[in-house]
Amino acid sequence: QVQLVESGGGLNQPGGSLRLSCAASGNIFSIYAMGWYRQAPGKQRELVAHITSGGSTNHTDSVKGRFTISRDNAKNTVYLQMNSLKPEDTAVYSCYAGVLTGKGIYAYWGQGTQVTVSS
Repeated sequence: QVQLVESGGGLNQPGGSLRLSCAASGNIFSIYAMGWYRQAPGKQRELVAHITSGGSTNHTDSVKGRFTISRDNAKNTVYLQMNSLKPEDTAVYSCYAGVLTGKGIYAYWGQGTQVTVSS
């Protein structure tokens, strides 16, 4: 079994910063891609950022220049640094990872962490 545990969400004012973390643990041989989705109330889930095992990244247009995804392979952890937060960034943020385990390659998800941007 593999678990992804997120941390770092919370309430912040517009223009503020937060850093989300997502640590993977369990029967891990290797982690391939990792990333973050978000879902705001009444809206579809949106891919925010994606990072490959080699460190190549993609960010959705609405967060480019404000959010940065990174990872620490030694810690099996992916981060999302969020700067210049806007109210429209309010959502539940969930991490994911493609993991090679002893039984094969599977996708795993974190439980989600709430980010609220409000004055």
